[in-house]
Amino acid sequence: MNVRRSPRLRRRLISTTAVAGTAALGVALLSACSSSTAADGKGDGKLDVVASFYPMQYLAEQIGGDHVAVTNLTEPGQEPHDLEVSAQQRGRLEEADVALYLKGLQPSVDEAISQSGIGTKVDAASLTHLEKHGSEVGGHADGHDHDHGSEAGADPHIWLDPVKYAEVAEGVGTALRKADPDHAALYRKNTAALVGKLDGLDKKYADGLGNTRSKVFITTHAAFGYLAERYGLTEEAISGLDPESEPSAARVRDLQKMAKADGVTTVFYETLVSDRTAKTLAGDTGLRTAVLDPIEGITDASRGDDYLAVMESNLTALQKALGTK
Repeated sequence: MNVRRSPRLRRRLISTTAVAGTAALGVALLSACSSSTAADGKGDGKLDVVASFYPMQYLAEQIGGDHVAVTNLTEPGQEPHDLEVSAQQRGRLEEADVALYLKGLQPSVDEAISQSGIGTKVDAASLTHLEKHGSEVGGHADGHDHDHGSEAGADPHIWLDPVKYAEVAEGVGTALRKADPDHAALYRKNTAALVGKLDGLDKKYADGLGNTRSKVFITTHAAFGYLAERYGLTEEAISGLDPESEPSAARVRDLQKMAKADGVTTVFYETLVSDRTAKTLAGDTGLRTAVLDPIEGITDASRGDDYLAVMESNLTALQKALGTK
């Protein structure tokens, strides 16, 4: 009987009966399988997915469920933009069934995946429409111009817009169904469930930010352009799309004037980048500081243990800063 198998999925095909005359061969084969499994961490029949950073990992786990084994190239607490793919990680990519990444966010990952022989390469940036934010955020120049994204100046932070993230989820679900057709029904069901959660999150944001005293917020770097555009807000970034860049003196003066004119109360910083610049600006202008997490990774310092929980925490922080009526 022919058995249909998904590409490169491992199946345990060891017979439970052994012929006495082939016992030695059986032991040798079993030892070889065990050694291979120990070396690559697989052999359990799961689709092997390598994700470039946490938002991609979250999608793979939510959609794949128990039928995928997900490895994240970016360690918890590591700034994704700074990742340099190691030789060991390149080898890991070669062994995977699927690579899930966001082209333009991590150049080292882009290069490693393009050079790999992996069968299914899923670029999240190709699953939705990217826009330009950063050098001109919410209609106000931030004094920086970054070549960041799948095209010059494109903003890669699509996961912070629940609507765009849902579009990406749909595309990831399609890719997993093609890579592992044996479990297509489950992937379709899980995709629909995740999209439903993201639709609910979108409604919470729309309702929660629909009537606020101010529409302007300041962040350390321009990660929230899509979110601001979706919900009628204006993001003013101290730095541009690069979280490590230093603002010019002119930019700092502009922000100080803008904060006073627009009634800004809070300067937001994030968990994976130093808060020094945010606290300096806040101290000079008499403003508060608070966390607005771009959810590039989950750590003990995160205001929640997964994407949805941190996004809800971000909503609460924005409501407080903007003065929800």
